[in-house]
Amino acid sequence: MKLYQYNGCPYCYRVIQVMASLGLKMGEDVELVEASYGTEGRAEVVKLGGISQVPFLVDGSIQMYESADIIRYLKQKYS
Repeated sequence: MKLYQYNGCPYCYRVIQVMASLGLKMGEDVELVEASYGTEGRAEVVKLGGISQVPFLVDGSIQMYESADIIRYLKQKYS
C-alpha cells in the first residue's frame, strides 16, 4: 500500500495517525511517498488519479483521495 503525502499536510497526518493506531508499520505495511509540489511523487499522483491532491492512497486496484474516505476504508479493512 502507498500513501502519497508531504510533511506539514494536516490531512496526511490524520491518515498516518490512523494507520499507526491500526498497527500498520510505515516502511513495512505502508510506503510513504513524498508528494509535495514539484516532486516526482506529486507527478505520479496526477498521472494515477488525475488531480493534484494529497493524501492519495493506492492499495492494489483501490485509489482514493480525501482523508475521511481513506480513514473509513482503512478502518473497514483493518478493524
